[in-house]
Amino acid sequence: MDKLFKLFPHADYAQKFSYSVVYAILASIGVNFFYQPGQIYSSGITGVAQILTTLSEDLIGVHVPVSATLLLLNLPLFLLGWFKIGHKFTIFTGITVVLTSLFMQIMPEETLTTDPIICAIFGGAIMGAGVGYTLKSGLSSGGLDFVSIAIRKKTGKTIGSISITFNLLIMIAAGLLFGWKYALYSAIAIFVSGKVTDAVYTKQKKMQVIIITRHPEKVIHNIQKKLRRGITIINEAEGAYKHDKQTVLLTVVTRFELPMLREAMKSADPHAFVSIADNVQILGRFYEEDF
Repeated sequence: MDKLFKLFPHADYAQKFSYSVVYAILASIGVNFFYQPGQIYSSGITGVAQILTTLSEDLIGVHVPVSATLLLLNLPLFLLGWFKIGHKFTIFTGITVVLTSLFMQIMPEETLTTDPIICAIFGGAIMGAGVGYTLKSGLSSGGLDFVSIAIRKKTGKTIGSISITFNLLIMIAAGLLFGWKYALYSAIAIFVSGKVTDAVYTKQKKMQVIIITRHPEKVIHNIQKKLRRGITIINEAEGAYKHDKQTVLLTVVTRFELPMLREAMKSADPHAFVSIADNVQILGRFYEEDF
């Protein structure tokens, strides 16, 4: 156990543990308050666990709770996370999965409404916010997150879009097994969850930054002090109005890093002209922090 905790500082451990607790609460609310009462099937491994739980009595004659099924389904996927993504990421994801299963088991199911549309929208929004929050915090909710992150690293596609593609299979399975109206409601929940995940998880959104400054050395120093980003320098740029010489700097940051860029520019050259283009596509190498 001592070797395990040497992988990360104590303060970092406590903070990430709190993120895991937040996700576990959100996921439990989404499943127990909306998905289960509305017969909505979630995205990812949670949806698979719900389907297997629904079928458990017919298949083995015993009702297996969603919490237990979720935990068992995640076990083999930890190997993918351990070898393809990162050890700390996988360890904390394991903690998150265990807490989620525990909270789902101890939190009672509450029927706030049986309207499947309301359950799909609110359940999807809560689950998407939870997944996006954990990914933004350097964690994962487990399951298909491991697969989605591995694919994102190879292709550059967003987590939400990859998740939606995978979860079409869950929607089809729900339709074939329980009726196509449940497939439709589950599709709404999966779509909402994917979009909310993309809105919350801003580390994957890349932004091109053009800086025109008279103090390039100070700007470069401040940016690279706060961010691990390469910068292209174009010297002797000429302004059309005064014909004065300035320097143009080009870089790409993530939306998550934007506040740090603003802080660096404010202290280095508050009078610089900065243009930011949202959601640019990148070909070639772009550093992304490991989990």
